[in-house]
Amino acid sequence: MLHWMVYAGIAIAMWGLNGLFMKLGTNRISAHSMVIWVTLGFLLLLPFLWAETGLAGLNARVIFVGLLGGAVNGLGNWAVFACLEEGAKASVAIPLTALYPLCTIVLATVFLNERPNAVQWLGIGLALAGGAMLSYETAPVAEREEQLHCAQ
Repeated sequence: MLHWMVYAGIAIAMWGLNGLFMKLGTNRISAHSMVIWVTLGFLLLLPFLWAETGLAGLNARVIFVGLLGGAVNGLGNWAVFACLEEGAKASVAIPLTALYPLCTIVLATVFLNERPNAVQWLGIGLALAGGAMLSYETAPVAEREEQLHCAQ
């Protein structure tokens, strides 16, 4: 069994590649089509995952939560694809949407009574500041103004 950090590194690499593939795909097809192809990609993994998983003993609640999680994941993917399809830069949109754990923190605080400590609050604040800085774009400069600045 590999150390959990190896798996975390693999996830980072795969999600980084995923962001690139998302942008490349939405440059050529619609967000709706991308959701279909990504779902088919997940389905290709099922035989390998099924062989390693025991599904015996799953109750209806566990199955429902799994299906609900899959549906929410699919809608999230569609929203990212639509964002990229509308012209967002992958270098901005993908990291910005990767701030989704902030939503999880709010939900865990409200529904699970979890409480972040001071260091975690600092991390939350830095994540929000990073998202704001990442999404900041300067206004385009008019050609005439640009020429005036160069002449001075």
